[in-house]
Amino acid sequence: MAHRLKKQDYEAELRRLHIELVRMQRWITTTGYKLVVLFEGRDAAGKGGVIKRILEPLNPRVCRVVALGTPSDREKTQWYFQRYMAHLPAAGEIVLFDRSWYNRAGVERVMGFCTDDQYWEFLRTVPRLEEMLQHSGIHIVKYWFSISDDEQERRFQARLKDPTKRWKLSPMDLESRDRWEDYSSAKDTMFLHTDLDASPWYVVNADDKRTARLNCLSHLLSLVPYTDIDRVPIELSPRTPPQHFHQRPPIDSQRWVPDNYS
Repeated sequence: MAHRLKKQDYEAELRRLHIELVRMQRWITTTGYKLVVLFEGRDAAGKGGVIKRILEPLNPRVCRVVALGTPSDREKTQWYFQRYMAHLPAAGEIVLFDRSWYNRAGVERVMGFCTDDQYWEFLRTVPRLEEMLQHSGIHIVKYWFSISDDEQERRFQARLKDPTKRWKLSPMDLESRDRWEDYSSAKDTMFLHTDLDASPWYVVNADDKRTARLNCLSHLLSLVPYTDIDRVPIELSPRTPPQHFHQRPPIDSQRWVPDNYS
């Protein structure tokens, strides 16, 4: 691996980007901008880590994550895009899709969860759908996290050894280890049909988590035409003394959480 960014340099730059994200959020809520960001890529490529860094400084009422599970029997009978459309942003909102409608072009295609007709219909339809969303005022950014075979294997092994991360290894993840070439082929076909000037894919080199996070955040900020909106100054006035005496109940009458770490 090439030169690794020092932790203190990473944290300093992440802090700067977080300040810019807050400025972007303020501009988005003020102007009514609608932003959708799709995060796709191989298992263990670091999508979740980037999403967490975006969310960290932002208001959860403005920026939210959509990570849909396996469709229900009812959802399987719906128009394929229907359950995703329900989560699109209103004015002044940001929605981050941790995997998206592109499941059909990836895991569903490779694992045989859709028919050939459904797959090719998706590739034919999705460019028109995204064009329609863009014309309606929803701005779509699509990221693909690229990771090498060796690095994915290293992260899988690390998850096996860490009891706090073992839940991240699903049977589908393990299956993907044996279908590396199938997923590569599916990704290439997907890009061929959906990497368009009107709705392009942006590829993040994700072998190094720190640089991937900084590069993605910086790039996302560059795509949103935000400006720094002046805030109304806030001053804390002196606290008003109580007008009436209130007899508080004894402190030991409350159920306190045990203080085990003092």
